[in-house]
Amino acid sequence: MAAVQGGQVDAVEEKDIKTEPSNDGGGNNNANDGRLLSTSPGSSSSTGSIKSAAGPPEDQQTLLAVLQFLRKNKLTESVEILRREAGLPEDSLDLKGGDSSGAGSGAAAGSVELAGGDASSLLSRVTSSASAVAPAPTKAAGEDQPDVNVVLSAYSQQGDPPLYQVYYSGLKKFIESVLDCHRAELSQVFYPLFVHMYLELVYNNHESEAKAFFEKFSGDQECYYEDDLRILSSLSKREHMRGNETLLDFRTSKFVLRISRDSYQLLKRHLQERQNNQIWNIIQEHLYIDIFDGMPRSKSQIDAMSGSLAGEGKREANKAKVYYGLLKEPEIDMGSKSKKQDPNAPAQTRIPLPELKDSDKLDKIMYMKEATKRIRLGPEILPSICFYTFLNAYQGLTAVDFTDDSSLIAGGFADSTVRVWSVTPKKLRKVKSAADLNLIDKESDDVLERIMDEKTASELKILYGHSGPVYGISFSPDRNYLLSSSEDGTVRLWSLQTFTCLVGYKGHNYPVWDTQFSPHGYYFISGGHDRVARLWATDHYQPLRIFSGHLADVTCTRFHPNSNYVATGSSDRTIRVWDVLTGNCVRIFTGHKGPIHSLAFSPNGKFLASGATDSRVLLWDIGHGLMIGELKGHTDTVYSLRFSRDGEILASGSMDNTVRLWNATKAFDDLETDDFTAATGHVHLHDNSQELLLGAYTSKSTPVIHLHFTRRNLLLAAGGYNP
Repeated sequence: MAAVQGGQVDAVEEKDIKTEPSNDGGGNNNANDGRLLSTSPGSSSSTGSIKSAAGPPEDQQTLLAVLQFLRKNKLTESVEILRREAGLPEDSLDLKGGDSSGAGSGAAAGSVELAGGDASSLLSRVTSSASAVAPAPTKAAGEDQPDVNVVLSAYSQQGDPPLYQVYYSGLKKFIESVLDCHRAELSQVFYPLFVHMYLELVYNNHESEAKAFFEKFSGDQECYYEDDLRILSSLSKREHMRGNETLLDFRTSKFVLRISRDSYQLLKRHLQERQNNQIWNIIQEHLYIDIFDGMPRSKSQIDAMSGSLAGEGKREANKAKVYYGLLKEPEIDMGSKSKKQDPNAPAQTRIPLPELKDSDKLDKIMYMKEATKRIRLGPEILPSICFYTFLNAYQGLTAVDFTDDSSLIAGGFADSTVRVWSVTPKKLRKVKSAADLNLIDKESDDVLERIMDEKTASELKILYGHSGPVYGISFSPDRNYLLSSSEDGTVRLWSLQTFTCLVGYKGHNYPVWDTQFSPHGYYFISGGHDRVARLWATDHYQPLRIFSGHLADVTCTRFHPNSNYVATGSSDRTIRVWDVLTGNCVRIFTGHKGPIHSLAFSPNGKFLASGATDSRVLLWDIGHGLMIGELKGHTDTVYSLRFSRDGEILASGSMDNTVRLWNATKAFDDLETDDFTAATGHVHLHDNSQELLLGAYTSKSTPVIHLHFTRRNLLLAAGGYNP
């Protein structure tokens, strides 16, 4: 049903509108978890008394469907627990068969999440939470949709085919005739209505009417839906609809529209007067209308937030408290004063973090010494840029990473190999064999040198093990390990002491596009084609958390500097921020018009930058959950982003062969986030990209796929030469 969030809705006498019964099989009736439901344009409702359109019989039917699904997957313990919770008799499953509609895929995701939660015995203080399954019931990792037929049955005949064009044209004419201030907001309904009306025609075998409908109105849709419309146009027959993931996602996740109360009342009154049941039924079934009090948003404000596969993020999704501050640095005796705890930082013990080893403490001391020689960057002092070009990379360079101290560079290649180079005069050496190690004097001062085998010294080491292209690589903070993720569905952990594979982590069922170590080591995140991100610990072969909610591939992953949160970017054109402790999604950011390929947190943890195929870099305020800036200038996909060590400069690298430097300090200092903006989502973006651009540097013919600032703020860039 159409979910409407907001305060008191004007009570209008119920008249004339007779809502036709929905053939959703009960699967969608209670999809809004107690949010305000409106059964027809004329129904009066308020937040004071929330009434679900679905009565107890439908609730029971959904429960039975979930129970049947669990039993079918032999999850008998879960069946018993849920049955007792719901107070159903023991023979209830045998008495009545319910179809696993709507809730089916949600249950699938739920069961997978619970499995992930159980694996987290490591986090003894971390409570396992099945609530990490996102509100949108999407297909869980690699699971077949058990309810494809039920999902599609929602498109069973609801109106006269020739009238679809009349209905849509009528609404279009009305919206074009309203005041300018309302027109932009109401125009948001065109795209989801167009898609669902077209699919309804196709599902009911009205191929010629569907084709005519598509040809007449597809040109009216916003340009950023072009790729989606191309996929939609290929679905011209009913059988094409089965197994199409994009369609099933669109069908099962409600398209979110954020509309002011005045604009919503206009739409409601129009549909009520015209008795336009066809369109109202689609709004009820497939849209979530997030109503706010205040001025309607302008076209530019709406466009800034639009473009994702399922509309905008709900305002509720961005209200959770996020502890974005940095953790207190461990005490290392160097005579430096200890800093006070950041009030926005999480508790030191919120998640278990590995204790510092002696070698880590030495590295910290080295880091602090390097930091004293760091160049303070700014608009007048730009960093030097050193570009590492991979020549003759006929293996196809697909990923690059540098160690934090910039001593090693690793490349992932399409021929399934990972190659590690030393970029200092010090060559790469393996540890000696066990027999040779027994002969070494363990008490000698240079024992760490003696254990290395000089005969194996070389500038390059090649790591073999994957059986498909390597798409993501990440060095551990202590430089002892390297992670690689591949098309073969695995993430591998390599030792940089022996240059061998230690573990193969198997959990993803499809290609794994990205992986990254936590800034504190030990934990790492991976994301792939199965639409979920997984949190792992190096000493556990099962994931600790499964973050489910994206509607398409998880293309990039990034840890927050305090290791308590992870950000994921997806082909569904959204960015989600997840809480590592609870597994919950605490932020949903929409605004990109293409798949997201790069993410970077600012060093202070307050801001996030994202880059996508739409050639733009967007800036986000994590605390307020708002978009705060847009950087335009690249002409191709932005594949890499990195903040300088002091956070003064943001570097972006793109497939257009350029590195651009932006004034991050100015972008964030000009920020004014008042409560009104945060509450309503009115975004005021300054078109000041040219003012913020500090420099653009072009390579001869090398796409920039990775950027890294050294500890002294020298910028390193890397990419494969593309002749």
